[in-house]
Amino acid sequence: MLLHDKLKSWSLILASQSPRRRQLLGEAGIDFRLAPRYECDEVYPPQLPAAEVAEYLSRLKSDAYPQSLAPNDILLTADTVVVVDNRILGKPANRDKAIAMIESLSGREHEVITGVTLRNTVKAVSFSSHSVVRFRHLSREEIEYYIDTYAPIDKAGAYGIQEWIGYVGIEGIEGSFFNVMGLPVQRLYCELEKFIG
Repeated sequence: MLLHDKLKSWSLILASQSPRRRQLLGEAGIDFRLAPRYECDEVYPPQLPAAEVAEYLSRLKSDAYPQSLAPNDILLTADTVVVVDNRILGKPANRDKAIAMIESLSGREHEVITGVTLRNTVKAVSFSSHSVVRFRHLSREEIEYYIDTYAPIDKAGAYGIQEWIGYVGIEGIEGSFFNVMGLPVQRLYCELEKFIG
């Protein structure tokens, strides 16, 4: 039986405001409903290794969900971080920070990590997916054009791989392309199958 048939007896709740995650779930044929917006203070311990931050934050978002789950609910939370030089690049606060972030990625490799947590009334499972992205050297003019045209202020690392900069700037990827967009769909598909048994 296909996963989307198995999920018919479940209600998958996506607790994310990311349009990319909604798009990816929908295109994978996974039915879900969107959780209402809620607050979560996305703070992690400063000593936490960069590779563990995304998974930690996905659990934090799951724990912060303010509503009780019904017996057939599965809550899905996720967080994506960009890591370069063991430093986490979150969402840029303004244009200057966005430019600085992309300059720090230009001409080199960085890692994109998405942490995911699945939770129902009896258990919770967390996992993370890692992808390595390699940018060619980008000129200041190209960086400014991208920032001013696409305004990627809502994206970790100040870029969206599915946008112009991904087409013209990315030389290669090791790992899941969709993970870089914000959701490791293939891994999630397999984890959901295991989760519901």
